[in-house]
Amino acid sequence: MAVSPFSTSTPGYLRYPSPESLLLKTVRLPLRHQCSESIALDRKHSHVSQRQTKYPTKKANRMKVSCCQKRGIPILEASRMDEIYDILAERVLPSGAVASNPSSKHIVGLAGPPGAGKSMLASKVVQRVNKLWAQKSCSFDSHVKPQDVAVVIPMDGFHLYRSQLDAMEDPEEAHARRGAPWTFAPTLLLKCLKILKNEEYVYAPSFDHHVGDPVEENIFVSIQ
Repeated sequence: MAVSPFSTSTPGYLRYPSPESLLLKTVRLPLRHQCSESIALDRKHSHVSQRQTKYPTKKANRMKVSCCQKRGIPILEASRMDEIYDILAERVLPSGAVASNPSSKHIVGLAGPPGAGKSMLASKVVQRVNKLWAQKSCSFDSHVKPQDVAVVIPMDGFHLYRSQLDAMEDPEEAHARRGAPWTFAPTLLLKCLKILKNEEYVYAPSFDHHVGDPVEENIFVSIQ
């Protein structure tokens, strides 16, 4: 799922796969920066070879949210982000039968470049999902206070530590470009998602912005 402000009057500015295509199909997007990368999959060692090509961008006057699914890519349009948050929350909100199933869970991924607003979008949607679920649950049983059904696992928690950036070949560049794909620990993210998929709970890392480093096992995620 990606959020992209761009002009809806510009034909061909953003290309989408056909309705028959699958999620794993490679799609070329004319983004501002398109990169080809090679990433070492651990937090302790990171290497990247990168080729970068710049593309011109056009001034935005509308917002669109594309949501990848197996049979198509529905596009949501709105003039304000609050409307986008509301629409996405309604789409993500589980039904009563689904939420009451102890083995039921949904993992929603949000992708985008640094500074695109991923954290804000995720936070706003999760707040609305939990609020809507609380309202729905009260209609089932007004004597039971419902628990939150959605939680954010931020990518910031999967940053490499500053000490690991210091140990790289060019520490100055590593710190300056923190947030680039090769400054993350993808194996930790993969491990977290696998545990969440197969188990009833997981402890995910968060990020201490005062210290500037991840905090291991600081976010408790449970389907209970």
